[in-house]
Amino acid sequence: MPTAAEMEAAAPPWWLLALEGRAVFEWGAWWLSKPWFQHAPRGNAHPVLVLPGLIAGDPSTWPLRRFLGELGYHARPWEEGINRGPQPGLQERLLRRIEALADEHGEQVSLVGWSLGGLMARALAWHRPELVRTVITLGSPLSALPGQTNAARVFRLASGLDPEDPDLRRLLGGDPQVPLTSILSRTDGVVHWRASLAPQGERCESIEVPASHLGLGVNPLALYAIADRLAQDPALWQPFEHSGWRRLVFRNPQLERLFGG
Repeated sequence: MPTAAEMEAAAPPWWLLALEGRAVFEWGAWWLSKPWFQHAPRGNAHPVLVLPGLIAGDPSTWPLRRFLGELGYHARPWEEGINRGPQPGLQERLLRRIEALADEHGEQVSLVGWSLGGLMARALAWHRPELVRTVITLGSPLSALPGQTNAARVFRLASGLDPEDPDLRRLLGGDPQVPLTSILSRTDGVVHWRASLAPQGERCESIEVPASHLGLGVNPLALYAIADRLAQDPALWQPFEHSGWRRLVFRNPQLERLFGG
């Protein structure tokens, strides 16, 4: 259940939405940061399924998948074309794909979802937690409250679904019993950052980075945080470490939730 503060949050203001064009510079930063990526944390070579955002497809997640591939992960696209929301049969196909990846590699599958893709990743993990190692979301409206995003109208047009339909919220499921990391930005122009706060739980966390919504999937700091989380052994899970140099570029919005920030 969302907190009172999250319920009160409105969609990002128009000027933040207008600033989403800065994502172009984040895509450029992805190329410039490639030498730095070699120093990102590395884990075991388990499979990772990457889900795109609303009205986006696999080309949008190619930089993220290439980054993960260079770290040794078996990063896979979702192979479902443009994401138009939870269309009939989609969830069942994705669950079968996760099962096939787990069987192929003999490992649980990590799910990384951008925006709407993150909501769908959480739902998949909720349905089959035994197949999922961890869930990482990027600017995803985890509260599932349409009033906290500027994309509700686009979702309605693309999916043919009403974002306020209770049946849709039930389809998105609850919070899975696997580690969940929400990477969010206070300057997100599409989804209010409070809507992206991870639920309070033993293995749930939020990491704040300076980014646009449309650039989260290529933002070098977001990618570093993804690598750090994927490198963990879920059995020895610890929250993201904000000490040292990380304190300069990563914020912990959970603390602000506790103190009403």
